[in-house]
Amino acid sequence: MSDLIYKIARKAEWAEAEKAGVFTGSADDKRDGFIHFSAAAQVRGTCAIHFAGERDLLLVAVDTQRLGPALKWEVSRKGDSFPHLYGPLALSDVRSIVSIERGADGSAMFPPEIP
Repeated sequence: MSDLIYKIARKAEWAEAEKAGVFTGSADDKRDGFIHFSAAAQVRGTCAIHFAGERDLLLVAVDTQRLGPALKWEVSRKGDSFPHLYGPLALSDVRSIVSIERGADGSAMFPPEIP
């Protein structure tokens, strides 16, 4: 598996994390008790299902090697294993953050590492 996992975050949520110095998750994450992440190959599906048509989104890449035992890969959508973080995300564990832009047809556009 890659050493990177991805969080799709709303810009407002991420701004709060930057103020606090730590990301504790979206409302959905807090409800579920963990921070939802996706592997690179899962990002497009996650965006289409959970963020359809939304703008002001960020793609946050996180180094799995820094997360330790709080990161668990668990079976979720369609039997695929998804990364879940049981605890807060230290901003120092973030490798990169890019805006998710929308094309003229409304489709999300991602960097090349997202298949």
